[in-house]
Amino acid sequence: MFDFIVSALTFAGLYGLMALGLNLQAGYGGLLNFGHIAFAGLGAYATGIAIQAGYSPLAGVALGVILAMGLGWCIARLGRKLASDYWGIATLAIAEILRVVATNEGWLTGGAQGIGAIPTLFDGLGFLVLVMVLLGAATLLCQRLADGRFGRALRLMREEPQLAACMGYDLTSLKSRAIMSGAVVTALAGSLYAHFMSFVGPDYLLASETFLLWTMLMIGGLGNLRGVLLGVLLVQAAYSLVPFAKDHLGFDSDLAGALRLGLIGTILLACLLWRSEGLIPEKVRKIV
Repeated sequence: MFDFIVSALTFAGLYGLMALGLNLQAGYGGLLNFGHIAFAGLGAYATGIAIQAGYSPLAGVALGVILAMGLGWCIARLGRKLASDYWGIATLAIAEILRVVATNEGWLTGGAQGIGAIPTLFDGLGFLVLVMVLLGAATLLCQRLADGRFGRALRLMREEPQLAACMGYDLTSLKSRAIMSGAVVTALAGSLYAHFMSFVGPDYLLASETFLLWTMLMIGGLGNLRGVLLGVLLVQAAYSLVPFAKDHLGFDSDLAGALRLGLIGTILLACLLWRSEGLIPEKVRKIV
């Protein structure tokens, strides 16, 4: 029971880091990034490849962060010529392209079998402490960014992009910094995920993972750090509670998977109907 709780909290912490990265882009900047999981995938694969080549875990983290920042910069530049909805579809396509590459380039990524034997950094409880410390640090950093000039500029770009441009803000630069900042946090989470699972494979890049993160943000509240973390906890609790029901009621694994999706869908639908801005909505200062 203790190991199960530690594992569930570790997963929640890792997804919390990814959700914070997405919130920097979608919550503050209003950017429809549907390929956000690509940053976590790059972090995980960079770690796996670095370990396989004999380098240290820190080298893998550094490589993953650099690659994620490079991808974020390219994605932001792509958005200069596309409307927001088309840009969102383009980000989804980029993530899917990376997944196909990871599946087929076996010489580098291990192909469909992935890369295994990635060493864990600490035991269960020690790894949980590491993840929670990093999650706390990332939350404080995101709060500082949100309360500073950068966060205010992102919100202005989200609400009134033409006004932001008239005030002298470079919208492309703002988008680039928001995406690259979110990419750093998410790549770090992906690297830790690879260590925690001792494996990385193409399933890490599935589009459903991005939409799971979006669900967490929409349930908790876009643009509110407390809301984001609450959404992560609720969704992770739904994922963790279903196995208990499975053991007690005796239904099969396929039904358990369907119940997980149904429970999360029910929570999301309830929030959209009664709390459309999330359980803890963002408080935006208005000029009267």
